[in-house]
Amino acid sequence: MYIDPPYNTGNEGWIYNDNLTQPQFKEWVGKVVGKEGEDLTRHDKWCCMTYPRLQLLKELLSEDGSIWVSIDDNEVHHLRMLLNEVFGEENFIANVVWQKRYVSNVTAQWLSDMHDHILVYAKEAMSFKVNLDERTVEQLKDYKNPDNDERGPWRAQDLSASKPYAAGVFEITGPSGLTFNPPPRRYWRCSKQQFETWLADGRIWWGKTNDARPMLKAFLSEVQDGLTPNTWWTHSAAGHNKEATLELKMLFAGTAPFDSPKPVKLLQRIVRLATSDGDLVLDCTAGSGTTGHAVLASNKDGEGTRRFVLIQQRYDTKLDEDDSINIAQSVTADRVRRVITGGSNPSEATGGTFTYVRLGKPLFDQFRSFEEGGEPSFPDLAKYVFYTETSAYFDPAAVDKKTGFIGRHGKRSYYLLYSPNGVDDAALTTDWLEKTFQQNPGPKVVYAERILMRTEDIKAKNAEARQVPFNLK
Repeated sequence: MYIDPPYNTGNEGWIYNDNLTQPQFKEWVGKVVGKEGEDLTRHDKWCCMTYPRLQLLKELLSEDGSIWVSIDDNEVHHLRMLLNEVFGEENFIANVVWQKRYVSNVTAQWLSDMHDHILVYAKEAMSFKVNLDERTVEQLKDYKNPDNDERGPWRAQDLSASKPYAAGVFEITGPSGLTFNPPPRRYWRCSKQQFETWLADGRIWWGKTNDARPMLKAFLSEVQDGLTPNTWWTHSAAGHNKEATLELKMLFAGTAPFDSPKPVKLLQRIVRLATSDGDLVLDCTAGSGTTGHAVLASNKDGEGTRRFVLIQQRYDTKLDEDDSINIAQSVTADRVRRVITGGSNPSEATGGTFTYVRLGKPLFDQFRSFEEGGEPSFPDLAKYVFYTETSAYFDPAAVDKKTGFIGRHGKRSYYLLYSPNGVDDAALTTDWLEKTFQQNPGPKVVYAERILMRTEDIKAKNAEARQVPFNLK
């Protein structure tokens, strides 16, 4: 998972309006925090907004998965505490510092802000594996083969070390007769016996004139396939803010329809380090769609067939009337579409496919209670029940409100006994199940507002019962 939540900077000009003054946030915080949260402007309210979302994301995360969260200095300390609470301190992986700018801000009040943070947590640290960084062309140039060793290119490594090692204090005699001791306050990184083994195996290098200090030959063919990644990500390795804006302008004919996007190089680096072929990447604060762009670009580069889910929340009901400010449709989805086709430059097309879906109104709240303002209609709840049970297409024409039948999948039939706009009697009774069993003796799942039967009697009729709304998935 990667998320780029609001940074709580108080910047009204930002497209997310992230100072938590939106009516939606006020209403939500008012319910959860209560009267003591009436100022609604700073850190405690930001934490109230963030905490339940992290809890949900943890439920969705695979056991070997990880979450990478971008943040700046405004909330990094609070976010770290929230992530410790949700994921556990033992599952903290790293605090990556990303160089988001490459030129200092000369108008800064004190010090020029040049970095953001990316906090990394695993679902289970012992199950999480990070991929290695590829060696750069410059790093590969360090491996040479001046003595034509049949084992191939190698790099000379220092034979001394700073860690005290009693067996590492001895004198070495070189081919020319010169003797060598460890440098002051240092030790040989091996015992005399190990040195003799390396010497016999041709792993000690004495320089081209055979009288230089001994060095250990590290063969490229024997080292790990890459380098262990570190927590300092320079703009040259992970992109920068200006680069991100230029990427959007390239895709959108010279305009950047989204403020403060992240560069593709940054997200590609995260995708490459944290995922494997076939993995699913989730970004629930998708913004301009950089995460989807990064996954598609990685797949094009031959790094597998990763998939992605991007979620962009629509905070304003007016967005339905004015799609020009509908970020999800006019920016996020449009960007992914242009990346796939190449837009005005087909040679840059990544290929791939995606589906744009607009979610309907929530049926129930975070407490599994129906949303305030009315219970869902029978068709809406029937569609929801059938899909969550089967992941199959729901056919409204198959619904029989008289019996509560909402569809069949495989050998199972599904029923919903629910009163609003539906069946008159929303109770699962012995008479109803006996009658239904005679009509349809096959296996069935029944959702009902009231269950007036014993579990063993329900099972005897080849049925399973779920209570509405408590057993809704």
